[in-house]
Amino acid sequence: MKNATGDAVLDRAVRMLDAFRSGGPELTLDELVERSGLARSTAHRLAGKLVQLGLLERSRRGWRLGLALFELGQMVPRQQRLRDVALAFMEDLYEATKETIQLAVLEEGEVLYVEIISGHRKVPTPSRRGGRMPAHCTGLGKAMLAFSPDVGRSWIADHVPLAPRTSNTLTDPARLARELQDIRRLGLAYDREEATTGLVCVAAPLTGATGDACAALSVSMPSDGSVTPSQAAPAVHAGARALSRQLRQLRLG
Repeated sequence: MKNATGDAVLDRAVRMLDAFRSGGPELTLDELVERSGLARSTAHRLAGKLVQLGLLERSRRGWRLGLALFELGQMVPRQQRLRDVALAFMEDLYEATKETIQLAVLEEGEVLYVEIISGHRKVPTPSRRGGRMPAHCTGLGKAMLAFSPDVGRSWIADHVPLAPRTSNTLTDPARLARELQDIRRLGLAYDREEATTGLVCVAAPLTGATGDACAALSVSMPSDGSVTPSQAAPAVHAGARALSRQLRQLRLG
């Protein structure tokens, strides 16, 4: 009974923290209740306990994630080592393009952003460090799906119907499968305002010893900006190949 009770408390705490995935940086009690599915009294009591533990902080609006979570997140070895190695290559790519540079992995079928460099002229994007996006509507996601063992076929089968985010999102499984084959052949993936209207992207996979993608690198830019995806593509392709070699040498790929 004690273990069952402990498991229930842990489950509620995880549901409370997961509420911040789809919400903003700060949530009210009503938002916590809606996103976690917990009773109002339970959510309020649990939020207070998480504040005591440093996992949440009180804010003027309600609650936000605490510094204890940030400290723990910085210690995740797999993503931290990838970020440490990739950062110099990302900075070179930023200097070459002056656009937003993103590094991501595929986690549980979604794009998980490990690092983002945006400089002073930040372009509004739906992505954030530690955030997630559907794989089929991002250049990063398509690059990693294309360089998976079955070229994304099992992912597509598991995620039909494909949800649209804009009018340009590929929702036809057959069309997406054909595009992944083209990406596999060319080594580059494009987001043509498929995740966010007004934002385009070119991405390339970071491949390991087997040739499968362990991560991906991208440049995002406004669709009406001075730099186009085709202009940035050579730099992205070259940077991803050089970073892939480095990751393989360090046995991180």
